[in-house]
Amino acid sequence: MSERVVVGVGGGIAAYKSCELIRRLKEGGSDVRAVPTEAALRFVGAATFEALSGHPVDTGVFERVDEVQHVRVGKEADALVIAPATADLIARLAGGFADDLLTATALVATCPVVLAPAMHTEMWLNPAVKDNVETLRRRGVVVLEPASGRLTGSDSGPGRMLEPAQIADATRAVLAGWRPSRALEGRRVVVTAGGTRERLDPVRYLGNFSSGRQGVALAEAAAQAGAEVTLVAAATDELPTPAGTTVERVESARELEEATRRAAAGADAVLMAAAVADVRPAAQAEAKLKKSAGGDALASIELQENPDIVRGLVAARKDGELPAGVRIVCFAAETGDETASAREFGARKLKAKGADLIMVNEVGEGGAFGSADNEGWLMRPDPEGDEPIVAEVPRGPKLLVAGRIVEELAGLLDGSND
Repeated sequence: MSERVVVGVGGGIAAYKSCELIRRLKEGGSDVRAVPTEAALRFVGAATFEALSGHPVDTGVFERVDEVQHVRVGKEADALVIAPATADLIARLAGGFADDLLTATALVATCPVVLAPAMHTEMWLNPAVKDNVETLRRRGVVVLEPASGRLTGSDSGPGRMLEPAQIADATRAVLAGWRPSRALEGRRVVVTAGGTRERLDPVRYLGNFSSGRQGVALAEAAAQAGAEVTLVAAATDELPTPAGTTVERVESARELEEATRRAAAGADAVLMAAAVADVRPAAQAEAKLKKSAGGDALASIELQENPDIVRGLVAARKDGELPAGVRIVCFAAETGDETASAREFGARKLKAKGADLIMVNEVGEGGAFGSADNEGWLMRPDPEGDEPIVAEVPRGPKLLVAGRIVEELAGLLDGSND
């Protein structure tokens, strides 16, 4: 049976984005019902929501009274996601109001509730709104951090609603069990993501199949946990920018190393999720390499190794070039062979690199690259033995997996995992 998701829509200009959110959730297999406020219908008509969801649209508690829908809708939902959640709507939810169908549904709901705020920067930073958000989070409501960007008119700043794809991903992760905490509040975290590209000539490069989805999900999870995040992004398939992150775009392994070292100087943790190319061409041709009858310039290309960025970070920490307390997390996309399993290769890599934590994925057909889901093993050194401490990470949405890694990182930073 598909999950039943109620999409609440507040009365803000971002209400038009809720249409795409409904479509994405429907395409993901969810049974979606829209519950807009009266104000939301001034931005998007009821017919649009009905056509997209396949369900009738009501706004008041006195509609379909015979079905007791002001109680039934919330009780039957597997998740309630409200996007946009305006300042007024957040205040009414925090106050426990039930003066329309949406607030009544929220009050009845025992399922996970997700809010995607959307408002002007001054509203988002207002102490009253901050108090209301903290109240809701304390009650277990997932209040996502908004993005920073273009608002109504010419204004720009934090308060922009996340993109529908990000909200849909967050909803699926919450349905799978993700509950973001504020465990990284006040921390500075560097995340690398995407596959590096090593230029061969003006039109070709050496690269890999990484989509960057897991690294971007890590940046999102860390930001939602309260961290100040710098994302060093190689090729990431134009994925949406995670909320509240500073993004630095790079292309090659050496560019990624330089940007990461620079950002790590003031960080509490570095999460190396980028898929770094092991080698690069020894020389980059200034003109496109040609095939010809007399020989193929592409048949023999001299390669040289790229730097091992994780080992470099560990060495810099040891030498005092980076803060002694900075935690270093690495990733291993592995395949097994006749000598060892992917998990065993990952354990060897953790020991060889000297990192504090490693996430090991088994890649290949249906593996981690390009997939919306992920799974694997989280490993950290055992101070009392040679074998690492291993926690299995079951298959789930990449944001859920990212949340699990963030939880483990928080434990390393506060010493509870030592």
